[in-house]
Amino acid sequence: MNHNVYGRKFGRTANQRKALFRGLISSLFECERIETTVARAKAIKATAEKLVTFGKRGDLHSKRMVFSYIPNRTIVAKLFAEIAPRFTERNGGYLRIVQTRQRVNDRAPMAIIEFVDYEITKAKSGQVAEKKDDQKADKKEAKKSALPKKEAKADTTVKKPKAAAKAVGPIKTQEKDAKSE
Repeated sequence: MNHNVYGRKFGRTANQRKALFRGLISSLFECERIETTVARAKAIKATAEKLVTFGKRGDLHSKRMVFSYIPNRTIVAKLFAEIAPRFTERNGGYLRIVQTRQRVNDRAPMAIIEFVDYEITKAKSGQVAEKKDDQKADKKEAKKSALPKKEAKADTTVKKPKAAAKAVGPIKTQEKDAKSE
């Protein structure tokens, strides 16, 4: 019986589980938004919020505590310089989990875990939204330009006469008949 057992095991050893959570939290702090399964998102949410709270404190002890969990200088620097200052007036609840879809392969419920001010910060920068729109427009133009090329290739293959090849055969036999006479 599994009474009062805290935490999710995910069918892994303790070290594998720790590495999984570290990787997910590092990606979350780096990208500020990731898509994963609902169970994994729920498992990392509490730890990630504790690390943001350490980032809000900003002292040396807090930095060392975060380094003990995420040994990547660039991500820790981003946490202390960019992410934590955004939440100075907030007392917890820095992350949100939004359930999105079921994965095609195994129908696992997927979710997006992101910071609660994710859309606001991306709207202020504006660069990300413009880049995505430009990329979508480029893809549409590429598809439109690719279609006429395919049609042109199809036209050239249709123009090859198969009947001419058949006509060559009887002519040779007629030439043989003429030679035999």
